[in-house]
Amino acid sequence: MVAALELYLDVDATRRLRTLWRALEAEGIPTLGSLHQKHRPHVSLAAAHRIDPAAAAEALSGFPVARPLTLSMDFVGQFVGRVLWLGITVTEDLLTHHRELHDRLSAGGVEVWDHYRPGRWVPHCTVSLRVPNPMMAPAIRRCLEILPLTAEVTGAAIADHANDISHPL
Repeated sequence: MVAALELYLDVDATRRLRTLWRALEAEGIPTLGSLHQKHRPHVSLAAAHRIDPAAAAEALSGFPVARPLTLSMDFVGQFVGRVLWLGITVTEDLLTHHRELHDRLSAGGVEVWDHYRPGRWVPHCTVSLRVPNPMMAPAIRRCLEILPLTAEVTGAAIADHANDISHPL
């Protein structure tokens, strides 16, 4: 199971990403759209096996988690394990926001996976967690068709879809 602190995107970016999900699904490539059928396009700032929503909300009290940020998705990437994602161009504003958020989570005793910590985090918007190997090249080509994509952050939540948790921040 995975819990994450997710940033949600504006209506236009969300629509374009859902269109991408449907196009990939039509080609037999599973996406976040079909996983639990609860996901929405997002960027995760922190993740762990479990995140206590109340503890995270307390640690982040007074911190604008969903503050205005413009995210530019300009490339496609993949992680080991057939995970396909759209890469977000790093900006000082985004890195500062991420670092401040993690400082607060850490001070509040909220543990997250190391690869989401400042200095190791790769800003991305996940498209699929399990692209079949023979379908990776067509999936990448399909992703490239919607880039570049600019998105505004419009909300945030602690989400654990396997346990029906969606706690707005």
